[in-house]
Amino acid sequence: METIYFDNNATTKVADEVLDEMRPLFCELYGNPSSMHTFGGQIGRKIRQAREQVAALLGCDPSEIVFTGCGTESDNTAIKGTLAAVPNKRKVITTRVEHPAVLAVCRDLENYGYTVVELGVDKKGRLDMAELQEQLDEDTALVTIMYANNETGVVCPVEDIAELVSSKGAVFHTDGVQAVGKIPLNLSQGNIDLLSLSGHKLHAPKGVGVLYVRKGTRLSPFMLGGHQEGGRRAGTENVPGIVGLGKACELAARNIEQENNKVRSLRDKLEDAILENCPDARLNGDKENRLPNTTNISFEYIEGEAILLMLDRYGICASSGSACTSGSLEPSHVLRAMGVPFTAAHGSIRFSLSRYNTEKEVDYTIEKMPQIVNQLRELSPFVAK
Repeated sequence: METIYFDNNATTKVADEVLDEMRPLFCELYGNPSSMHTFGGQIGRKIRQAREQVAALLGCDPSEIVFTGCGTESDNTAIKGTLAAVPNKRKVITTRVEHPAVLAVCRDLENYGYTVVELGVDKKGRLDMAELQEQLDEDTALVTIMYANNETGVVCPVEDIAELVSSKGAVFHTDGVQAVGKIPLNLSQGNIDLLSLSGHKLHAPKGVGVLYVRKGTRLSPFMLGGHQEGGRRAGTENVPGIVGLGKACELAARNIEQENNKVRSLRDKLEDAILENCPDARLNGDKENRLPNTTNISFEYIEGEAILLMLDRYGICASSGSACTSGSLEPSHVLRAMGVPFTAAHGSIRFSLSRYNTEKEVDYTIEKMPQIVNQLRELSPFVAK
């Protein structure tokens, strides 16, 4: 059975071009980039090239790129590194809809005496800017708000948020894991101080990430040891992963128009057909301000896990939310923060597409979804027969 993969917000396939760039680094060019000899020096040049490729996608200077092990490490470094650099301030502001890589860290800070404020969102997942402005004060060290939500695709007005935060003298970090490569970014313009990204969300391998650190931003190293990454992240570099990420960023820059046209068109076709042909289905999130590849749909009175299992029988991969919370019986914290009714939140499905998806795959899924929903509704004790 052919696999149809609509779970790209969880992870993406490694692009063929990326794998081709990485392959020599495993067996032929295996030197340590910190070595003094020529063999190691050529590896160092590969890392510098990758740094330039990432910086080109983000619209920043290569010196502002710090390679990490993943998006979670980047988020942890941004949050804890900022607080260590400004120990006189004890307040952190975030939102209720963040990824666990941010939310869990912020909640843990309360055990160490920090005041943590979690801002709410409206029924479309949009932030209340007035609430943010009200909470910002002289004791605020950091504001960390995601660029785009991993479950609903809702895009936050991070440029406006960064400007407001900067005017109050605080540091602004954004988890850009889902946004990078899907929507155009230019970090040289605006006031974003820190941005996290993860390679495996844009067709690079797992196990490599980036933390963008704007020039002049105070940040204490999260990992200590050697001199790597300008002393900002110790440890021998994951050279194949870094080189692969550089190539993936080059491809993302080249394909950003396709992402916002072809992928968006396929997403809209899938979404519109499901909402039209499946009774008691509702879209979760802001239909306008969201990523071009993501749709989150709730189906009243049936379990999302049951839908996923039946989709799997047809070779269709989707998800019920963040892969980092999969297996939990609790409904999505993102949908609960948005006020989605309990009966709908338990039946939510996220479809997240990529440039590798086809219209044929979308048509096949459109054909199967009403069958699946109708079959499960017939078995549901909550639906009147």
